[in-house]
Amino acid sequence: MIALALVLAAAATAPAQDAAASRTAPARSPVAERVAAWIARSGDNHGHPYIIVDKPAARVFLFDAAGRQLRDGPVLIGRALGDEATPAIGRKSLAEIGPAEKTTPAGRFMARFGRAVGKPVLWVDYATSVALHTIPPANKEHRRARMASPTIADNRITFGCINVPDDFYQRGVRPLFRKDGGYVYVLPDEQPLERVFPLLALQGPPAPPELAPPELAGSPR
Repeated sequence: MIALALVLAAAATAPAQDAAASRTAPARSPVAERVAAWIARSGDNHGHPYIIVDKPAARVFLFDAAGRQLRDGPVLIGRALGDEATPAIGRKSLAEIGPAEKTTPAGRFMARFGRAVGKPVLWVDYATSVALHTIPPANKEHRRARMASPTIADNRITFGCINVPDDFYQRGVRPLFRKDGGYVYVLPDEQPLERVFPLLALQGPPAPPELAPPELAGSPR
């Protein structure tokens, strides 16, 4: 956990909500829409709140246990494209992590709150030192400006952790996940969706737009 510890060593929760979080929210991407619909139909979250991290769109969505979307916002993710973590990367220091290793792994994770350097974080994948938290104030990559930017490419900047807006984290994630945790679904950059989420394949392919049920067609939440 050395890498995350160094990133968060000087972290403190920013006092104000990120301006980016207040931007007009775009519709969910077709892939995120498909995953959200699958979770709602199948009950894959098992009564827990959950988060969908749409890496290709650089967006994050928060849902309650009943599948209602509560919040969404921009997200910062690993600098490198890729859907798997390098073995034993959680034991490396930041200086030891190569450019190609700075990935945010895709998959379905049971996430729980824990601590890193005395500060609370939502551990997404403890073994690979991937956590969801706000932007550390001590950073040299202009992360707040990147999060506020309307472009997607500059949202790839972290060592693998998932940075979310302050308000999204403090008013959304912490109250919902604090007691019993919840699930985090990280959408892939490159791998087929059914490989990352095998149970999704059991639901079959998404219906064409003209055949979609009325409540799912043309009205993203």
